[in-house]
Amino acid sequence: MNIKAYWIAFNRVSGIGPVRLAALIEECGDIEAAWRASIQQMQAARLDRRTIELFLDARRTIDPATELQRVINAGVEAVTWDDAAYPESLRTIDGAPPVIYVRGRILSQDEWAIAVVGTRHASSYGREVARVLGSELAQAGVTVISGLALGIDTVAHRAALEAGGRTIAVLGSGVDQIYPPQNRGLAQAIVQQGALVSDYALGTRPDASNFPPRNRIISGLSRGVIIVEAGERSGALITARFAAEQGRDLFAVPGSILSPGSAGCNALIQQGATPLLSVDDVLEQLNMSRIVDHTAVRQSVPPDPAEAALLQHLSHEPLHVDELVRLTNMTTGQVSSLLALMELKGMVRQLGVMSYVRT
Repeated sequence: MNIKAYWIAFNRVSGIGPVRLAALIEECGDIEAAWRASIQQMQAARLDRRTIELFLDARRTIDPATELQRVINAGVEAVTWDDAAYPESLRTIDGAPPVIYVRGRILSQDEWAIAVVGTRHASSYGREVARVLGSELAQAGVTVISGLALGIDTVAHRAALEAGGRTIAVLGSGVDQIYPPQNRGLAQAIVQQGALVSDYALGTRPDASNFPPRNRIISGLSRGVIIVEAGERSGALITARFAAEQGRDLFAVPGSILSPGSAGCNALIQQGATPLLSVDDVLEQLNMSRIVDHTAVRQSVPPDPAEAALLQHLSHEPLHVDELVRLTNMTTGQVSSLLALMELKGMVRQLGVMSYVRT
């Protein structure tokens, strides 16, 4: 049987999320063995009694082969932790989903992605800002990530599409259950110029409890998050919190202090988010103003295993060249030349004198 069937089957088991599944795989060796785990192995993986009961019941009712065929018949791709196609930016976050379902295509160029999110009850000001940002980001070669909700999300998606760019919508339902229904046409257009993505199994209906967790994927797929317009209790602020936890750059569009719809954004700025006055603020801060150049260099210069060795030690915290020399046992000349090339590829950027961060 195709090994992917077991990943999809696990995704339908209540009570087994990323942490417990990782523990099961570590105990059993691989995903198929984890599906066939004995009670002793489940206990060794620290599954509690209730979870074990749910898992045993699920194995009696869920047929992995049937689940896989259902996904194939729907024209959907299931991308798992084991797949090279799994987005690297998402792989690094806490609680990375073991499986994401994709309608459309996620491309390598989608690593240059920015999330644009905000309130469903957008003002004319918020809509115009979202339109300008979605359009100008797309024109710069940036993939626009959002949540397909009414309001700011819808405007950002449409603007990216109209500019001929790529956009990805992360759903709080199965990718075969479009919500809101008013955006079914928009969803179909996104499939042609990007992708619909969800970690919820096919057939999962939209539920209020599904949307906050999906926001970790919106920020996880992105290099930075822009909050366009948000009230004090807007769901977009959940995405902002995930962005901060994941080390993503957070931008907020300032608004009138008299507008309740801008209260959330203004508070984020007060708390340290970067106030966004133009799309250049994002492109320059995230070293994304030369995406076309970065892509050309990557295509012309083959990857070097030594680059991967350096990347293992780099994060969002600046690290000096001398420290990288010590950690990698390379010479200063080797490290410096690698970093120069990696900066041209858009893989790292320099912060301060001879200090670098991973982009």
